[in-house]
Amino acid sequence: MKGPAGLEDPQGLKSKILNDFSPVKNPRTWRWLMLAVFLLALAARLLAGPRTIDDAFITFRYARDLLAGNGFVYNAGERVLGTTTPLYTLLMGLLGSLTGGVQAPFPSLALWANALADGITCVLLASTGRRLGYLWAGLGAALVWAIAPYSVTFAIGGLETSLYVLWLVAMMRLHLDNRHIATAFVAALALLTRPDALILIGPLVLDRIWQVTQNWRGGKGKDSAQTDQKQIRHPLLFEALAFLVPTLAWITFASAYFGSPLPHSMAAKSLAYRLPPEAGFIRLLQHYATPFLEEDTFGRLGIAAGFVLYPFLFLIGALGALRATRRIWPFLAYPWLYFAAFALSQVLIFRWYLTPPLPFYMLFILIGAQRLVSEVAQALAKRTDPHIKAGRAWQAGKITMSALALFVVLAPLGLSLRDWQIHPDHGLDRPAPEMAWYKLELLYRQAADLLAPEMAVRGGKPPLLAAGDVGVLGFYTPARILDTVGLNSPQSTRYYPLDPAYYVINYAIPPDLILDERPDYVVILEVYGREGLLKDPRFWASYSLRQKIPTDIYGSDGLLILERKP
Repeated sequence: MKGPAGLEDPQGLKSKILNDFSPVKNPRTWRWLMLAVFLLALAARLLAGPRTIDDAFITFRYARDLLAGNGFVYNAGERVLGTTTPLYTLLMGLLGSLTGGVQAPFPSLALWANALADGITCVLLASTGRRLGYLWAGLGAALVWAIAPYSVTFAIGGLETSLYVLWLVAMMRLHLDNRHIATAFVAALALLTRPDALILIGPLVLDRIWQVTQNWRGGKGKDSAQTDQKQIRHPLLFEALAFLVPTLAWITFASAYFGSPLPHSMAAKSLAYRLPPEAGFIRLLQHYATPFLEEDTFGRLGIAAGFVLYPFLFLIGALGALRATRRIWPFLAYPWLYFAAFALSQVLIFRWYLTPPLPFYMLFILIGAQRLVSEVAQALAKRTDPHIKAGRAWQAGKITMSALALFVVLAPLGLSLRDWQIHPDHGLDRPAPEMAWYKLELLYRQAADLLAPEMAVRGGKPPLLAAGDVGVLGFYTPARILDTVGLNSPQSTRYYPLDPAYYVINYAIPPDLILDERPDYVVILEVYGREGLLKDPRFWASYSLRQKIPTDIYGSDGLLILERKP
């Protein structure tokens, strides 16, 4: 007795199942499927609409100043590199120049750019899974990334995260295809988008050195070695140029223009924020245990199970990927190197810091899941007599493929969708992830709308406004900004480290900074100044409360708008 298509032996059942019950059977179908995945990613972001995060407005103000002819600055006349994403800033400036100049709709431009980037990332994830021989896992990772809150939130939030993740995933796909010059160029783009791209670039460089060394040593005799060297020399030169030309161009410009290519914001954050040394490690540990936001569905049980389940599945997936190609190892190492780098740095882990390793982590977890289900199919085949029970084996294969669809595609998709809300409780009344929280930005917009009309130029300069969160206020008012964290105002860092007694949460404003700089306005959450600035009689001798906008965000008793007395 034979199964469908002449299946005769159970040993071939596994491969037969994977081929005949694959989501696609021909290239044309695959292309249509990839178009559907791309459009899903696009639709998910455009449906939610812009919910712009405060830090994104900092990038937009840099881009707007570029278009206004003020240079690459946040405050006119102050050459401070306060953004960690120069390439994304230049991209916003370019798009802005095509859509209205200084009046360009930057939040909408960022939304469209990020939606397109995420759509391409989803296609690359699917094709990488297929390239490794795990099509179901690639498709599952692509579909999840299309709607994942950690992907959608920061795309609609206007941050550079989507573009950055695109470069990282593109590096994986290009590297696997031995397109080394293109990989080097994309690595440079990634580095200019976020400096922490070095976490992945380092292992990639090591792998490339290893490849070249092995190729050179593979020559038999002196003549063969010389031939290999000639074949390798020129590609390596072009690879080096592809990476170094854009990188060194920016380093040279930034060194001359700002005095250093290192963003000032990197040092400022490490000084201003106060948190326990284990905080970053715990946050990352929880994150890696819940890549599909299992806590939304299973609560603490989902977190506890994830500590064991996902590292195990990742390990199984990593072994399967390595069997397909050893060149994949830098991307297997990346999620864990990223974990170590941010845990050891003891920086405040903002939500968008958690996104870059996720597509790799998800892909290899799902490869592990596919391998386990496929092994079940193989075990069933070995237990089946090919001459008597082939029909049953075939039915078992169909059931196994249904299990693949369920556990590798539908289950992760369903878990991630749990975070979506049809009617969010603030902002735009359109479906969006609950993670896309921007209540604080809406409060700062109220403050900006109140102050902007009366900010007439005083003595030839716009008024000075001090704040701990400067993005919205800097974008929607004409004020010069005193960034009390120090991201864009280097003078602020002189006042840190601050006495721990001033902290209620992880940030507090130094009273002496305000008293020395004497800004015209101070806009802060009450909790930022509760134990320091707002208890200082010197401050109240010079400032009065203009308005208090009710809020309990971060345990604060309102958003305070304070004005310097005449």
